[in-house]
Amino acid sequence: MTSTALQGISRLVTNDPTRGAGLLGVVEDAAVVIEGSTVSWVGPRSELGPADQLVDLGGRCVLPGWVDSHSHLVFAGDRSAEFGARMAGAPYAAGGIMATVGPTRAATDEELLARVQRLLAEMIAGGTTCVETKTGYGLDLVTEVRSARIARAAGVDEVTFLGAHLLPPEFAGDADGYIDLVCGRMLAGVLPEVSWIDVFCESGAFDEDQSRRVLEAGRAAGLGLRVHGNQLGTGPGVALAVELGAASVDHCTYLSPQDIDALAASTTVATLLPACDLSTRQAAAPGRALVDAGATVALAANCNPGSSYTTSMSLVVALAVLQCRMTVAEAVWSATAGGAAALGRTDVGRIVAGARADLHVLDAPAEDYLAYRVGVPLTHAVWKAGTRY
Repeated sequence: MTSTALQGISRLVTNDPTRGAGLLGVVEDAAVVIEGSTVSWVGPRSELGPADQLVDLGGRCVLPGWVDSHSHLVFAGDRSAEFGARMAGAPYAAGGIMATVGPTRAATDEELLARVQRLLAEMIAGGTTCVETKTGYGLDLVTEVRSARIARAAGVDEVTFLGAHLLPPEFAGDADGYIDLVCGRMLAGVLPEVSWIDVFCESGAFDEDQSRRVLEAGRAAGLGLRVHGNQLGTGPGVALAVELGAASVDHCTYLSPQDIDALAASTTVATLLPACDLSTRQAAAPGRALVDAGATVALAANCNPGSSYTTSMSLVVALAVLQCRMTVAEAVWSATAGGAAALGRTDVGRIVAGARADLHVLDAPAEDYLAYRVGVPLTHAVWKAGTRY
């Protein structure tokens, strides 16, 4: 196995406070050694030993690869007209999801796979090296199963079953019947391909009792729990996620003081989706209040065709700083280690010996540039599992 040493690193963000200063565990004038798919050594350049290959990064900042813990990549169709109408004043509502269901059902496996692969390539070009994605644009047995299979075949790191995304029209007036399908044959069909189950617990989607049924069925099948909650207003999503020990509750745009306290006292990660809030003209999620309360926060892009058609985690970090009032260090941690926590992973989101060799090299001397030069593409190079892109 050959070793590759990266040197000329102005600031190395390890997310290991025992390795360096502050929340990010920053090592100045650092070096990293990669062997195969993992990091084998991290430290000051002055202590770097011999390696088979040497790469000089010219004084650039290096971060862990972004961990995007919330996306919806398996879809077909286009909703640019919906976006234009929203910008002209039309409100965002959960029902817009149905505009994607028909084209997704009609698309071939090859068309859906090509879309996922294009989006994954776009993600890695922007420094994202670990990705979660969901089913949820099929809402029938056949399309949900093939969506899960396609996501797995495309190489998505974590696949989530979101059959309970919205009530499809063929079950209008029979939400309980649809939940029976989701918790029964649909769950059984996707089970070989997924690690998580999710539910849209929101006005216009599924209520608390329906959401509980979905989550409990997923847990009984051995899946980890995730929740879409508190996107369009205050509601039961956060409380339900915390009660059931969900790994993450995502959106968290509208939180009561009790919700914030509950998250701070729990192991459930609050995953914020600031690009979605921007695109839907919602209020900024209360990132500052969550961090101050002691909650674990993750940031994700929520790439989807309706409410957040972006793969840029660098933009998400900038928005978390500029709109959610997080510091740059807090936002970078939340987009790396926080995302890893939301996925229950310890092998990504940090740069330490033994971790997967996922590194994001910025064409900048420090991580502050992500918000300082908002909108400017700063990715210089990316390593994923030891392979350079």
